[in-house]
Amino acid sequence: MKLPGKATQPTMYFIGVTTSQSSIMKLFPLWAQELGLKEAVLKGIDIEIHAPASVYREVVAFIKNDPLSLGALVTTHKIDLYEACRDMFEYLDPYAQLFGELSSISKNDGRLEGHAKDPISSGLSMDAFIPPQFWKKYGGEVFIMGAGGSARAIAAYLFDPKKSDNMPSRLYVSNRTTPRLIRMKEIMQEINPKINAEYIHSPEPSVNDQILSRLKPYSLIVNATGLGKDRPGSPLTDACDFPPYSLVWELNYRGDLKFMHQALAQKESKKLHVEDGWLYFIHGWTQVIAQVFHIEISPEAFARIEHISHSFRKGSA
Repeated sequence: MKLPGKATQPTMYFIGVTTSQSSIMKLFPLWAQELGLKEAVLKGIDIEIHAPASVYREVVAFIKNDPLSLGALVTTHKIDLYEACRDMFEYLDPYAQLFGELSSISKNDGRLEGHAKDPISSGLSMDAFIPPQFWKKYGGEVFIMGAGGSARAIAAYLFDPKKSDNMPSRLYVSNRTTPRLIRMKEIMQEINPKINAEYIHSPEPSVNDQILSRLKPYSLIVNATGLGKDRPGSPLTDACDFPPYSLVWELNYRGDLKFMHQALAQKESKKLHVEDGWLYFIHGWTQVIAQVFHIEISPEAFARIEHISHSFRKGSA
């Protein structure tokens, strides 16, 4: 990990693993111009996955103490950074405290603030591709592979008690290690103790294949592991069998996207809807940009940003 030098103009940071490969590095200047943030710049800070706590604390201390370093979006490291640095923040929003993670670092009147924006950005993204009354009509289930910040946010949104008349019939969550599974179970029991849920240790992709084979038709299957982006591969094997008429959500939009290609290979035969992480990427970034720069992004402005982003993606494909 290498820290940038002292900021000389309003600066936002991207704390990730392979930040230079992200489309945001080219999109941010276009978005900033659209939003009137003409002097603002974005810089990446790459940190190895599950780095020592001292590394996260060094990064947060730099942002906290540098006047023109206004904040950051955090990806991949959302839980590890929260656990290492929560005492360094003067304010942590309720979602950050409940989920034990943060995706947004910002400043407000000298206070360092941390927010978990995934519950908002994942909800907006799902509303765009899950048909209205889908769960009520078909009674499908949800299978989330991964138990990190995104997985927690997605499950919390889908099983919000306020959605009791339109909620998946069952939740399956798998993860390669058990501590995050245990914590996710605790979080979901606090959010909605009445849900039918199963939390499964899956050290090998074949375990996920077995869970997938048990799902009802009209289910939602989510890759929230990070595999296929910063690390190659998929949480499923090539022998996986998707349930018919289901929604398949690959949270990544770049990388080898093996999980998405596995779903696309069965799209026609199983009548699947396959969604990548592009809209989730746009919602996630705009939520944090609004927080860091203390601006409101209207629906009209978001629509223009979405158009700019799709045009960029089409041109760079």
